[in-house]
Amino acid sequence: MAQNRKARHDYHIDDTFEAGIVLTGTEVKALRAGKASLVDGFADVRDGEVWLRNVHIPEYDLGTWNNHAPRRSRKLLLRKEEIKRLIGKTKETGFTLVPLSLYFKDGYAKVELALARGKKSYDKRHTIAEREAKREAERAMARARRRG
Repeated sequence: MAQNRKARHDYHIDDTFEAGIVLTGTEVKALRAGKASLVDGFADVRDGEVWLRNVHIPEYDLGTWNNHAPRRSRKLLLRKEEIKRLIGKTKETGFTLVPLSLYFKDGYAKVELALARGKKSYDKRHTIAEREAKREAERAMARARRRG
């Protein structure tokens, strides 16, 4: 339903988790319509619970007066061991929780969370240079196959 492509560019992904999301009815309908944005989203741990913040799920078009707020905080459902591990890792400097994707699995809305460390600008340039070098090598191989 929604991908955060920029997250893989801006962060070094250390580990990923799959978490359920507590949603209201109109949020589920808006997600099924394929309208969500993870661009500014992040997750944090408060009082032993993980919360997804700043993720935009627009109001449902056919909703009534009981429609949801588009950028409300949503509780994430994880196992206690995973939450304890996240608490320990996020206390370390530089680690943050970033949503990578939002999808349905067996009828339930899920979010793929990444434990990530921010990239420096030179790391981003290095990643882009590697990707372009790999792409150029693949093109050269394809040209050689066509000639041969």
